[in-house]
Amino acid sequence: MPSTPERSRIVVLASGSGTTVQALLDAPELRRHIVAVGTDRPGCRAVDRARAAGVDTFAVALPDQPDRAAWNRALEAAIAAHEPDLVVLAGFMRILDVGVVQRFRIVNTHPALLPAFPGAHALRDALAAGVSHTGVTVHWVDEGVDTGPILAQVAVPVEPGDDEDSLRARVQAAERPLYVRTVTGLVARAATAATTQKGART
Repeated sequence: MPSTPERSRIVVLASGSGTTVQALLDAPELRRHIVAVGTDRPGCRAVDRARAAGVDTFAVALPDQPDRAAWNRALEAAIAAHEPDLVVLAGFMRILDVGVVQRFRIVNTHPALLPAFPGAHALRDALAAGVSHTGVTVHWVDEGVDTGPILAQVAVPVEPGDDEDSLRARVQAAERPLYVRTVTGLVARAATAATTQKGART
């Protein structure tokens, strides 16, 4: 089914408990756009949340593929089957290869104020650096690791005595509303652009 100005098609990818997936599903302005939730970890809570919301799901597990390149091609095909206008990473813990990144428009959220603290251990790295603030960044995904153009950021203070768990809780509390607002804005701008283009052709 092709997208229309009224409905951009979103595929969400997640690997874990799915709290960010749930925030996206709970947003009325986004729910009707989400056509599928995919994972690399069959049986994860994120998939359960999607099914409970009546959203299609799919799983492409790395151990089921002969190598990482084959996994990327299988994941690419599974995503493409849903004809997305936008792919939203919501706690997806795999690095996508160039073929996937170049085929789809992909947005990600990262628990730091990029370009500071890229990579999988952003909270630990922020604590080790002794910074007074870290935060959340929403960015486009490119071929690098957390190097794509920044869409939105919000700062989160690092409190005395913080460990990774306490800091993570505050970062995630800031992350969910920022991500919902940013993805909603992307959908709205896409709809506006599509409507403008349609008007120009008539």
